[in-house]
Order: sequence, then C-alpha cells, then structure tokens
Amino acid sequence: MNQLDLNEFKHLISEGVHSTVFNGVEEGIMITDCDSRIIRVNTAFEFVTGYSEKEVLHQRPSILNSGIHNRTFYEKMWKTVFDKGQWSGEIWNRRKTGDIYPEWLTITAIKNEQGVITNYCGIFEDLSEQKMTEKELERRKLTDILTGVSNRYSFLERMEVLLQSSMNHKYHHALLFFDLDRFKQVNETLGHEVGDRLLIEVTERLQGILKNKDILARYGGDEFIVTATNVHNVQEVARIAEKITTLLSEPFCIEGQQVYISTSIGVSLYPEDGQTANTLIKKADQAMYYAKQNGRNQFAFYFDDLQVDSKRVLLLDNELRHAIRQKDFELYFQPKVDVKKNEISGVEALVRWNDDKLGFVSPAEFIPYAEETGLIIPISEIVIEKACEAHQLLKQRGEENINIAINISSIHFHQQNFIESIKHTFELYNCSPNFFELELTERTVMTNERDTIQKLIELKMMGFKLSIDDFGTGYSSLSYLVQFPLNYLKIDRSFIQSITSIADNEAVVDAIIQMAHRLHMKVIAEGVEQKEQVKLLQQMGCDMIQGYYYSKPLPILALVDFIEFWKLEIKGE
Repeated sequence: MNQLDLNEFKHLISEGVHSTVFNGVEEGIMITDCDSRIIRVNTAFEFVTGYSEKEVLHQRPSILNSGIHNRTFYEKMWKTVFDKGQWSGEIWNRRKTGDIYPEWLTITAIKNEQGVITNYCGIFEDLSEQKMTEKELERRKLTDILTGVSNRYSFLERMEVLLQSSMNHKYHHALLFFDLDRFKQVNETLGHEVGDRLLIEVTERLQGILKNKDILARYGGDEFIVTATNVHNVQEVARIAEKITTLLSEPFCIEGQQVYISTSIGVSLYPEDGQTANTLIKKADQAMYYAKQNGRNQFAFYFDDLQVDSKRVLLLDNELRHAIRQKDFELYFQPKVDVKKNEISGVEALVRWNDDKLGFVSPAEFIPYAEETGLIIPISEIVIEKACEAHQLLKQRGEENINIAINISSIHFHQQNFIESIKHTFELYNCSPNFFELELTERTVMTNERDTIQKLIELKMMGFKLSIDDFGTGYSSLSYLVQFPLNYLKIDRSFIQSITSIADNEAVVDAIIQMAHRLHMKVIAEGVEQKEQVKLLQQMGCDMIQGYYYSKPLPILALVDFIEFWKLEIKGE
C-alpha cells in the first residue's frame, strides 16, 4: 500500500501538478485549504465516495457527513488536529448514493516554514469490506453455517443470559434435546449432500412451530436443542414434543425422492431439573437415550432414576463389543405354519444375547443401540453365520427344506459390500441360498430405490427368497413395490393383535392379502396368539402364520424336537 508523507503533500500543493503517486495510492485523499475548502482529491476518493473532483471542489468535507456523529464528536476531532497536528479514528461517512460506510480517517494539518497552517490533508481507508468480514466472522462464531440457526457456542451463551434473567423471577423453561433416528443411514445410503439438505429442511420445519423467544440450535451433527421459554405446565411441553415428533415423521422430498426419519426427544425442566445450561443438557440427553431404548419416535422427561442409565450405557457398549469379538450370541427360531398344508414351512431366526455381567439383554435394548453405533453390521454378519450353522444341523436331521428367515439390518443392507459379504459367508459354510429368506423392512427397500432394486435382483438370482417385514407400518409406494422381486409380505403384529376386535384392522389385513396375491406374493401374519385370529386369517386366505399360538421362539435343538412332534401330531390325526 503506497503512502504519502508531508513533504510529498507540500510538493503537490505548492506545485499544483498531477502526480502518479497521488492517484496511484489505494487510500482516498482529500486536500483542503486553510479554510477547509476542498482543493484536491485523488482517484481513490472519487471511487469510494462516488463524487468527482469537480463536484467537491471548494466544498467543505461536511458534504460527506453521515449524520451518525454529533457535534461534540467533530469538535473533539478538530481540537485534536489543532492541538497535536493530527487526528486518527474510525468515522462513518456518506457516499453520493446515500449509502453510509465506515472509514479509517487520518487528518493532518500542513504548516509552512513559519508554522502557520496552510492546508489540511485527509487520508482515509474504506472499512466496509473489513466490517463485513468481521460481521461474517462474528455470525459464523454464533451460527451454524449449514442451517443458519444458533450453534452450540451461541446456544450456551443465550442460555446463560436466559437463566440469569430468570433467577429472580418465577419463569419456567423446558429444554428439548433430540437427534434424528438413523440419520447416519441416510448419509451412508443417499450421500452427505442429501443428509445436509435434510438437516436444512428439518430446521425450517422446526422454525415454523416455535415462538419468537424460543431458542433453536444445532448442537452438533444431527443433534438439535430447543429451549421452550416461559412454559406454564408440563402438558404444554408435552404438546411441543408431540408436535416435533409428528412434524419430523412426515416424509421429506429431497432431490425427487422421499426420505423418512423419526426423532427421539429428551426433556429437562428449569428450574426443577437444574439451574445451569450444562446440567439441563446432560439430563435431557439422558432422557433422550431412554426414549430411544423404548422404541424411538417418542419423547421422555428426565427423572432421577435415569442417572443409573449412563453407567449402563457404558457397560452395554463394552460388553456388546466383547460379545461381537467372541461371537457370543445365540439364535432362537420361531416356526411359520403353512395354513393350507398345515405344516412347518419355515422359521424366523431371532438373535438373543445373555451376558455374564448384564444377564439377559433384550433385543429391544441392544439392537437399537447397535444400529445407532454401527455395531449392527458385525452382529448381522454373526447372525448370518449362525443361521448357516443352524441350516447344516437341520440338514443333518433331515429337515433341510425348512426355510430360515434372517432379518437384515437396513444399515447392513446398504453397505456397498453387502452382496459380496453375504456371498462369501454362504460359500464359506457351503450353504445354498435356496433355503434362506431375507427379511427387510419397508423403510429399507424404500430408500434409494435404484440401488435397492439392483441388490434385490442380485439376491434373487443367487436363490434367496425375499420378504418385506412389518408391512403396513411404513409408507410404501406401490409403484415401486411392483418393481421389487419379492416373495412374501409380512403383516405387522400391530394389525394382527386387534384383527378380531377392530373392523378397520380386519379390512386392512384383508386388503393387504388380496393385493399381495395379485402381485404373486404370499402373505405371512406374525404375532398370532389366538385361535380366533387363526380362523379369521384362514378365511382371508393368509398363506402362513407365525406367533405364540403355535410356538414361542426356540433354541435350535428344541426346534428340531418341535418339528418332529408336529409331524407326529399330524400323522396321528
């Protein structure tokens, strides 16, 4: 950056000549006479202010005044120039267009050899871009760049202010901590661009239901926090949590395809659960994990007993990883009965885990945790291996025609090497896929349809039978369902359990059966527990029935005994 010293200015003024240096510097320069009338400006002055030299000649510098500074400001400024010969500082001026801008201005009094002021010289630098950069940096410091809402740092600052102002008043606030269930799966299957777009749309939906004084922040990754301010009772907080879960369960349309997610919410209350932001966040986080443990897509309030859960989570993680290394899982098998033939046509393999330290751990606890952490992939591979071992035992007992159904995790299915992995396992155990059925959920097959169709076709060509598990609980697109090479639809137990008491559920089940048969698929009803349910399903034409009415899940040797007993009972009829 070029600079002009006082001697250069004196030369310019006394000689009155055009100077390349004068017009070449980046700073704006304005020279006045001793009466503060403008006699020279440079090119940079014209560029920054918008005024040409002709327009400002013989004018006073006040032509640039913005009106922001008061009279006292200018009096102090000129007093400094008179007393010290120079003043420097930030000042806001106005361009010819009317725009107000900041500049760093230095005013120097130029004196002759007798010490008399003959001119004043103002050199200024436009700070607009610098101010914009500072403002953007401050915004980035306080804002999540992707979604535009508060980030973690800003949220904690705002909470600190909120809680301090609430100490001497009887205000009540609620902190809702939540993340997006299986968001990792969206990133892995559809890509990070779709994941980013999903986070943006989630934020937009949330902003539409919050009050002006509520605080919304992206805490990190797919974690969000909402502080509902000045709430009046727990019922009001529950309504907010319900509204969020409902809002986020509705499909998102991103890049021409529908994406489905859900959320689990933990809630802590101020001042009941804590009086600092960190305490409230910690307790809401614990409550969120409790909500996940109990089925996801719901909310839970913090309560004191949840403090034990954090220790259990750590122990669960350690023991689960140990169990994976040791392949310390067992398969139980629940029979499927062919209604027309009255014979056991297949079984569903269900994973069980009995740990030395934790005892029996329910699949409802460790499966969701495994999905959340990615541990479900090695667990799924172990399940497939043990299913192959079970088939070999059934084959030895002369029961190789019993099909074994294996539940395939959505995360595992969407791994790039899934086909190669399952092919390798079946070759290793010398098992034919013709005796196996792969069960996938609706949400699994409805995500990234092109890739899904290709994988399903490859699996079908290998010999696997394919089924949709929990049918009726998701949002299936029938147009895509037609394209999938499926063998079975498995009706969710929630419809079956009330089929004899709720007419609408009976109608839904009947419609599913008729639709599946039209699409050349067979129907499996799971969760059947009553004789009346069996009779009604038979009348509807259901193909296979699975549930406690016939048998609970059994270890492999107990299953073999059950099959033999079944055959004896049939022969004895």
